[in-house]
Amino acid sequence: MKLLNAVAGGSPDVVQFLTVMAICNTVVPIKSKTGAISYKAQSQDEDALVNAAAQLHMVYANKNANILEIRFNGSVIKYEVLEILEFTSDRKRMSVVVKDCQTGKIVLLSKGADEAILPYAFVGQQTRTFIEAVEQYAQLGLRTLCLACRELREDEYQEWSLMFKEASSTLVDREWRIAEACQRLEHDFEVLGVTAIEDRLQDGVPETIETLRKAGINFWMLTGDKQNTAIQIALSCNFISPEPKGQLLLIDGKTEDEVCRSLERVLLTMRITSSEPKDVAFVVDGWALEIALKHYRKAFTELAILSRTAICCRVTPSQKAQLVELLKSCDYRTLAIGDGGNDVRMIQQADIGVGISGREGLQAARAADYSIGKFRFLKRLILVHGRYSYNRTAFLSQYSFYKSLVICFIQIFFSFISGVSGTSLFNSVSLMAYNVFYTSVPVLVSVLDKDLSEGTIMQHPQILFYCQAGRLLNPSTFAGWFGRSLFHAIVVFVISIHAYAYEKSEMEELSMVALSGCIWLQAFVVALETNSFTILQHLAIWGNLVAFYVINWIFSAIPASGMYTIMFRLCRQPSYWITMSLIVAAGMGPVLALKYFRYTYRPSKINTLQQAERMGGPILTLGNIEPHPRPMEKEVVSPLQISQPKNRNPVYEPLLSDSPNSSRRSLGSGAPFDFFQSQSRLSSSYSRNCKDN
Repeated sequence: MKLLNAVAGGSPDVVQFLTVMAICNTVVPIKSKTGAISYKAQSQDEDALVNAAAQLHMVYANKNANILEIRFNGSVIKYEVLEILEFTSDRKRMSVVVKDCQTGKIVLLSKGADEAILPYAFVGQQTRTFIEAVEQYAQLGLRTLCLACRELREDEYQEWSLMFKEASSTLVDREWRIAEACQRLEHDFEVLGVTAIEDRLQDGVPETIETLRKAGINFWMLTGDKQNTAIQIALSCNFISPEPKGQLLLIDGKTEDEVCRSLERVLLTMRITSSEPKDVAFVVDGWALEIALKHYRKAFTELAILSRTAICCRVTPSQKAQLVELLKSCDYRTLAIGDGGNDVRMIQQADIGVGISGREGLQAARAADYSIGKFRFLKRLILVHGRYSYNRTAFLSQYSFYKSLVICFIQIFFSFISGVSGTSLFNSVSLMAYNVFYTSVPVLVSVLDKDLSEGTIMQHPQILFYCQAGRLLNPSTFAGWFGRSLFHAIVVFVISIHAYAYEKSEMEELSMVALSGCIWLQAFVVALETNSFTILQHLAIWGNLVAFYVINWIFSAIPASGMYTIMFRLCRQPSYWITMSLIVAAGMGPVLALKYFRYTYRPSKINTLQQAERMGGPILTLGNIEPHPRPMEKEVVSPLQISQPKNRNPVYEPLLSDSPNSSRRSLGSGAPFDFFQSQSRLSSSYSRNCKDN
């Protein structure tokens, strides 16, 4: 009410405050045919400030070249924009130099973080009130900006303008020289006030974080907000747990000694509480993080390995990228998610980048590997699409080796009985068609296979541990496919040789019998490994088998093909079909028996869920899928000397990642994914977008 009364009364301080809100930005006003004014802004903060100023009768009405038109209480005020000092992560503020077209006064208008404005207030101005307001807003989880101004003399501006233009046109150390020029002007501020902006969480953010935690993913939140603001955001979205369930450790300090003592204390606490069920997280600001990464990198790395949750506030885009690089150097895979231009470097540095397209623009989405519209979609992207992709890739890669090895082993066996003469059992056409036509279509359709429904996966996110442990793609599974290919090659070769190795059989007949046996076996292998059949998959598997005979009948009808009448004669012989039956029975019998034994007597949690889906019964809990992580070796560790864990569990261990977002809207996260095998960890870093898009 006091503010509204001051606006109505035309208080000079309030008018100046609203003027900074309205024009200290890069917003472009757009007037519709009906006269309504909308704003095109690069960030939501600027859009919110301009609209708030308009609600208080300071309307940013028009922009014509460098002339800005402001309407306030029925009067029109025009300003000429002389220079724009754009925001940088180092300065943490932006400024504009404007000239009042009526009075001719040149004024510097600035807005930025409290640490970038308040320390530069003119000597004698009391800033305690502003500091208390900033802290009060931060406790409420609001994002704060301080507004300030300074009147410039004509000669002062002209001298500075020459320096700024020279710095802007230089080709050497351009950014540094521009920053130096800005620093020469941005001082002796008259602080006008503090603004607070609320960023609402998107729907489903807390639930998404909780679900992904159950999947063994750890979260790091990297943000440009103040520490109190970041903590309040983390509490509101279940990123950290309140006392007494959770404990938050603070790393702070302005000097190396202070950061050293703080880091040592947090490390000691982490080592003690690592085996306790209590949720322990640490919070660090950008200044302390810079010192830790520069002077105590090994100690900070150990802390990253021990912690499952971290909050890094007041971090710059370069620090985000540094943290991703740090975790990648620890043999972790990192996934970074962000929504703004400040997240681009972090997204590009990570192994996997996810961009959220929304009001922050499309910079992050365009720089990322994947783009999503809402943060809650991340749950389905990882648990459903990520898991399906891993399962399908594991089968496709190993099956490709299997089918190629089968034909190679048969060739090797034939070389022994042919006196190592170099004669090929299969002609060139058959070898070419084997990989291009006969065996490629069924496996390509496997991209549609689903071992579990999406609903079951979302209900039991802990099954992602199987992907993290590399259960489907590792040396053991590859050895199994290798053994299967050798076994099937022996079965096909031995049965074909004994059935058709007599004087009246032609070489082409023996070749076609062996090739037919391979095609039949691989059709049944694909059918056995398929979890969910569709019409398309049936057509691909069995239609491909029929296509094999159709193609060879066509070739058998061509006299110049070298296979003239071969397939016609074989198909009329009962011995050919008996041979195929023997090959399928001998080749698939042991495989099917082993699969039945594992499914019946040693079922995995995946098999349990599959059985429940088929029977239509719910499974309330799966228990502990993975063993608890083995503790780190007890060693005498001197202060800030990192002792890398030598007995790290390959399945369930914090795979760290960092995913920061510069603003409150993004809540960072880092987490462990173990997509490969034992010592290969996939750490995912998630920077949370928490705004409504």
